[in-house]
Amino acid sequence: MPAPLSFEISARSKTSLARRGRVTTLHGSFDTPAFMPVGTRGSVKGLLPRDVANTGAQIVLNNTYHLLLRPGSELIRDMGGVHKFMNWQGPILTDSGGYQAYSLSAMNKVDDDGVTFKSIIDGAMVRLTPERAMLVQNELGPDIMMAFDDCPPSIAPESEEKDEAQAHRIASAASRDKVGTKHVKDLHARLRLANERTVRWLERCKAAHARSDEQSLFGIVQGGTDLEQRTWSVERICAIDLPGYAIGGVAVGESPDAIATVVRHTAPLMPENKPRYLMGVGYERDLLAAVLAGVDMFDCVLPTRNGRNASAFCSTGSLRLRNAKHERSQEVIEPGCDCLACSSGFTRGYIRHLFMSSEMLGPILVSLHNLRHFQRFMLDVRQTIASDDWTGLVARWPVAAQGLSASLRV
Repeated sequence: MPAPLSFEISARSKTSLARRGRVTTLHGSFDTPAFMPVGTRGSVKGLLPRDVANTGAQIVLNNTYHLLLRPGSELIRDMGGVHKFMNWQGPILTDSGGYQAYSLSAMNKVDDDGVTFKSIIDGAMVRLTPERAMLVQNELGPDIMMAFDDCPPSIAPESEEKDEAQAHRIASAASRDKVGTKHVKDLHARLRLANERTVRWLERCKAAHARSDEQSLFGIVQGGTDLEQRTWSVERICAIDLPGYAIGGVAVGESPDAIATVVRHTAPLMPENKPRYLMGVGYERDLLAAVLAGVDMFDCVLPTRNGRNASAFCSTGSLRLRNAKHERSQEVIEPGCDCLACSSGFTRGYIRHLFMSSEMLGPILVSLHNLRHFQRFMLDVRQTIASDDWTGLVARWPVAAQGLSASLRV
């Protein structure tokens, strides 16, 4: 029986580490570098699967934690798996719930065996371990499933440590860790603990994975912004033979430069012949910097979250469609864009009216535009990998220029 995932590299940049390829799964293929829309609860909010596919998306992401809480992985299994349940014909990737242990730190407790969550739905306590995370994802049935990891607080540069909210979040996460409480004053010790735990949990995930002939398990590299810890993590995570690997624990408060530094350091250390996935990223500048470092896969909630809040992504920057200056505008969101909103002639003035009137069509149109924006950008990136005309790319997409600048820094 053929492997459930294969990865073929078809082109390489001569001036960077960027590569173009194709990942093939049992539910179809997707081109890389790929941007995955986020369908947290089995739905890309407000959009039909057909319309998501028409933006150019070839793979979507679901959230294990939220689907575990509602409707439950057993129900989805009994309904034929997540592809059939949400009526998505292509590949699907699910995260493991590990990130929620970080982002919902006020509602959980972490120990060496796993995480105890307080349900955001009914307040019930939910236990998630590496074995449970694998069972749930086996029942959901995605093509790619992520290992259960311990996502540590980011140890940011001095300038960012002055951010009181970030400092509180770091201390809060550390103080709620049963094993790591003694390390509250030593955040680097917390980082080392998370790295060691993530390796142990990955070994348990691989042993518990019951459908390896149908689903592919990816490991996650952690380490915060500490490059030595990133090296330690990537060596041990990638020593465990898996179909692919991810860079986790970025885009959790760091600056774009810090993200680029971590990715430039980490991605080249990961296996050359397997997909590299940067989790939770991001803006166009971050995507470009990561592509140039050799990353193949991305996901982010920004296109749809911002779309629901009247913020449109454009090649020169974002557009705030609630602003009064758009009230009488006859322009589409971005002239030349071939998304459903722009190609159909919906004007900025009309879309502003939809938002001001709380009409659901407004978020739908801007979400569709934003998803298409990112797919158009990634298509141009894939074409540029062969030509190496990166200056031409940023001339067409000025919003991504910082990503090119970051990739040139040493």
